Amino acid sequence: MPRKATIYTDGGARGNPGPAGIGAVITIDGRQHTFKKYIGKATNNQAEYQAVILALEQAKALGAEALSFFLDSELIVEQLNRRYKVKHPELQPLFLKAWNLGLGFQKTTYTHVPRTQNKRADQLVNEAIDEALS
Repeated sequence: MPRKATIYTDGGARGNPGPAGIGAVITIDGRQHTFKKYIGKATNNQAEYQAVILALEQAKALGAEALSFFLDSELIVEQLNRRYKVKHPELQPLFLKAWNLGLGFQKTTYTHVPRTQNKRADQLVNEAIDEALS
């Protein structure tokens, strides 16, 4: 049985583009791990992708083998599920990095959830930005 991780990620920018942060909540083996990072100036979508990338890297480090992602960005979910094309040139390398990292797991799924179900990851984003700007 593969070690499964449940992951909630979020990314946000104030100004779009503007000061941006990312957050991830990874639950594996009943333990919750949280990650946040200020990423400088970025768009909301760039931040969303960077949050997924951070979570993929951390999930690998935690020994996860199967991942269930939950994001409130419908665009990113649909792109990672290959239902939407990645047309924006600045998102293409981020998509490729996330896609390639995802191939390192037995299974990776991406599900869109309402923002209300992603509050902890959103809180981490805002903490990262607030801490960097204070």
